Amino acid sequence: MEFMAWFTHKYVMHGFLWSLHKDHHHKDHKSWWERNDFFFVFYAAVSMVFFYLDHIGYWYALPIGLGIAAYGATYFLVHDIFIHQRFKLFRKANNWYAKAIRRAHKIHHKHLGKEDGECFGMLVPPIRFFKNKK
Repeated sequence: MEFMAWFTHKYVMHGFLWSLHKDHHHKDHKSWWERNDFFFVFYAAVSMVFFYLDHIGYWYALPIGLGIAAYGATYFLVHDIFIHQRFKLFRKANNWYAKAIRRAHKIHHKHLGKEDGECFGMLVPPIRFFKNKK
């Protein structure tokens, strides 16, 4: 799922659907809701379709639906809550992995446009972000 998230983030969100994702990089709104949140809603719907397909007899649909749902829950916890603090939880997490994720995401948001981005993944930051920094 991490590769699919990286690929989608780099080539879809920073590609032809930048119009939905750009408000995540440019806070040009006063709402708690971002157009970027439509991606979360879209993948939740896709996951539900796979649960339905399992229900009508396509056995392989259940693990796909569970994988998408699990990654969506992880995205919500790590990206929206832990990194962006949309809810004030996990503020004191300060281990080596948490620091690496925050550093990589900070570098990602350094680029305000859709081009020249880096660090498109979420759970597997590049090795350089694990180095001990103060």
